[in-house]
Amino acid sequence: MKFAPRVTTVAVAGLLTLALTACADNAEDEAASPAPTPAAATTTGPESSVDQAHNEADTEFAQMMIVHHEGAIEMADLAIENANTEEVRTLAEDISAAQGPEIEEMTYWLQAWGENTTPEHGGMDHGGMQMDGLSQEEAMTELGSLAGPEFDGRFLELMIEHHLGAVGMAQAELENGENPQALELAEQIIEDQQAEISEMEQMLQEL
Repeated sequence: MKFAPRVTTVAVAGLLTLALTACADNAEDEAASPAPTPAAATTTGPESSVDQAHNEADTEFAQMMIVHHEGAIEMADLAIENANTEEVRTLAEDISAAQGPEIEEMTYWLQAWGENTTPEHGGMDHGGMQMDGLSQEEAMTELGSLAGPEFDGRFLELMIEHHLGAVGMAQAELENGENPQALELAEQIIEDQQAEISEMEQMLQEL
């Protein structure tokens, strides 16, 4: 019993030594591992890769094409529900799937540029928005009243006109824009939509 205090004192001293050693090791580890810099947390995300160089034509192209694509998706979604043939339904699905991501891309550009994501004066009556003399609302109303082969035929006719409008808008961007990403997308839109126009013209002949 006389030796118990000494044993306890030695044990406590040993524990303190171990604790101090652990703290020193942790301090060395923290010093060896640099903390993440603020820059590393701000270099990710779609907007970080947006080319800031742009002019009024680029801004208008992105704003108006967003509205134009939204109209195409609205028509395509109706066709996905009401198409009479699987070919027309598949085409509509492809249109919706392709143009949704392009809307997101152009929205990121406008936000990164500090521009409005919508046109100042609406947009649906702007050049390239009319389809066979019809506005988006009028076209949707007409399509909503049709069924069967009549729906498919009119959908194809109106979507061809809609695509032609997009091609014209993209060509104007190639002539007047300066942002390399917008110019690249304009070229892609022309290529993709001209191919779909040819496809839809062939489908019309087979109805």
